[in-house]
Amino acid sequence: MSNLFKTFKNGIFDENPTFVQLIGMCPTLAVTTSLANGIGMGLSATAVLVLSNVVISLLRKLIPSKVRIAAYVAIIATFVTMIDLLLQAYVPALSESLGIFIPLIVVNCIILARAEAFASKNGVIQSAADGLGMGLGFTIALSLISAVREILGAGTILGYSVGISTPATVMILPPGGFLTLGLILGIINVIRNRKGGKKA
Repeated sequence: MSNLFKTFKNGIFDENPTFVQLIGMCPTLAVTTSLANGIGMGLSATAVLVLSNVVISLLRKLIPSKVRIAAYVAIIATFVTMIDLLLQAYVPALSESLGIFIPLIVVNCIILARAEAFASKNGVIQSAADGLGMGLGFTIALSLISAVREILGAGTILGYSVGISTPATVMILPPGGFLTLGLILGIINVIRNRKGGKKA
């Protein structure tokens, strides 16, 4: 049980795909202009991660090594298509806002990396915990970046005004994504370095 919790926790803290591994940067920088987008993208990727990890883990002994990447992509693409259709049917505004980035989850290096590095080598429950941890870590990262960008760039949070009279529009433009990510990474590194110094 403790091993399962450690696997889950790794994706959120120690191996966070965005803040530690710095992978999946394309959606991280592109869709984080609003908190709704960040949460929607993160939860979509989480669903795909958990479902594809489970199926790949179940089939890991049946998939020939020569075609494993193609098989992983086919499995991931199936779940991405399901999530995309569900979003179009039940949350059309979010689906339209995220646009091409939902179908691009198929080639998101977070999903493929977890399939290759974890799900193909571990059992179903462990793989599900890994997918959930990595997905929630990704969702938290996107939500944090999105919240900062929406507050500073639009003066709103989830569409509600936060009282900023002159928002900095640059924050919801592409440079704002880089600025926000760099600022958050800097803060995280300072906190980690201080914690490391205290342990020593």
